[in-house]
Amino acid sequence: MKCINKLLSCILIASLSISLGGCGKEQEDVTSYKLYDTSFEYGLTQNGASSDVELFAKNLCVANSDDLGTSAVDSQVASGAGAFNVTEQSTVYAQSIHEKLYPASTTKILTAYIACMNGNLDEYYTVSANAVKQASDSSVINLREGDVVSLRDLLYGLMLRSGNDAAIAIAEGISGDVETFANLMNETAKSLGATNSHFITPNGLHDENHYTTVYDMYLILNAAIENPDFYSIFTATSYTANYTSGGKSKTVDWTTTNQYQSGKIKKPAGFTILGGKTGTTGAAGYCLVLLSENEEHDKIISIVFNADCRGNLYLLMNEILSNYCV
Repeated sequence: MKCINKLLSCILIASLSISLGGCGKEQEDVTSYKLYDTSFEYGLTQNGASSDVELFAKNLCVANSDDLGTSAVDSQVASGAGAFNVTEQSTVYAQSIHEKLYPASTTKILTAYIACMNGNLDEYYTVSANAVKQASDSSVINLREGDVVSLRDLLYGLMLRSGNDAAIAIAEGISGDVETFANLMNETAKSLGATNSHFITPNGLHDENHYTTVYDMYLILNAAIENPDFYSIFTATSYTANYTSGGKSKTVDWTTTNQYQSGKIKKPAGFTILGGKTGTTGAAGYCLVLLSENEEHDKIISIVFNADCRGNLYLLMNEILSNYCV
């Protein structure tokens, strides 16, 4: 039923004109679009009836292609950004949120979510030569071929230290190989309504065919934070991993790359930063997907993609939170 609901939402979102700031509430005139007849034609329902179908989109912040609020912030420093009040179910800031952009390591949000949904966090994986074959300037947790590491430790290394080697080890452990895992990434994204995305790698290293949108990333994180294991990992600021390397026990400490949580960047007044994932490549620029809470205890998902420098990434994020998410 969840899959049916989510696929129905994609049809609904693509076919109806929905104003910014809406929350999937019932529209005044949708009778001309026979949603359930159409869903029957696509094989999504048994008989086209609506009695047992709860639309996935009704619990989401939905938005059309119009920008919202960009005149009040220094928006030209990034290619896309958005802020979504998860509690109020409203889109409060939008800048090119449906434009296809490169996500860099924010891709790892989807990788971690899939691993939490499909894997056993206490299972141990043996790291392959392929996983450790990373460029010299790649972000890694310094895994070695033959290391034996739990999925839990790999996930913390993935999300806190943005380990590209950890991403490959996770993909191979879950699906056997990267290509099969990428197929699972794309299937999962579409099931969440993220239909403007296409993923090639579990780590987000640049590929022209690896892209998403601000809105799709909101959909992915919005689903992911409902998983308790993912939420614990995503909101962590540090972690101590213990695994076997070279036949010996190894202990390493990891801390987050999110500069709000590390204290390097001052957060806006009135906000609690719960978690976040950074990402940076030459093509993607500086990216941040953030989960925070305002003084009203509303949960906020805010996203900046392709900022021109790290300072402007956090500057724009601060402006969005301060102006639109209080």
